[in-house]
Amino acid sequence: VLRELSVREKGLVLVTGPTGSGKSTTLAAMLNYINETFEKHILTVEDPIEFVHTSKKSLFNQREVGPHTLSFANALKSALREDPDIILVGEMRDLETIQLALTAAETGHLVFGTLHTSSAPKTVDRIIDVFPAEQQAQVRAMFAESIQAVVTQTLCKKIGGGRVAGLEILLGSTAVRNLIREGKIHQIPSAMQTSQSQGMQTMQMHIMELVDRNLITRETAIEKTGNPNLFKELDEGIAGR
Repeated sequence: VLRELSVREKGLVLVTGPTGSGKSTTLAAMLNYINETFEKHILTVEDPIEFVHTSKKSLFNQREVGPHTLSFANALKSALREDPDIILVGEMRDLETIQLALTAAETGHLVFGTLHTSSAPKTVDRIIDVFPAEQQAQVRAMFAESIQAVVTQTLCKKIGGGRVAGLEILLGSTAVRNLIREGKIHQIPSAMQTSQSQGMQTMQMHIMELVDRNLITRETAIEKTGNPNLFKELDEGIAGR
């Protein structure tokens, strides 16, 4: 799914999760894949630059907030004048940056961005709630139009050492776009559950899969989902057979 998202021509791809959840690593891998495969102009705005990319097939420009530019919003404004194909916004933390990222995605750029949100529905809410109430309907329409995906990740302790990523994947299907446009964000989790064939999954679905594959313990799964009853129904079902 992540590789497929890297080849989209335009729109918004958000990678979210708490600090230390591997967002930068995921984005670096996606940009590296583009760099090795396609002839694109890639421009990143980061604070700080975490992975230094060298131009391969693509032309890479990396800017750091501070030394090179005053803010994410300023860097984005000048970035749009340079007509890149792909823009990475290290952090979408304020109204102006989010607005510029949405505009860039709408005007034919592929925009990657990160937020610290812990689920796809919370990410959608966060983007919309940054704006004043009277602008929110318009922003919902813009966001619905440009969303390609929201990928939320968390790192889980692996059985036998190391860590494995738990992923929640929301894709910009027609149904999802309509829910965003209509402000029915609370219905997004059930849309993800019923769209598995399209590549969507909730965090809980993926965490359960990691348990099934003996990659993480049940304790880790309960901790990561915050659901103490995660296995209750499952165990009762097995006991009742």
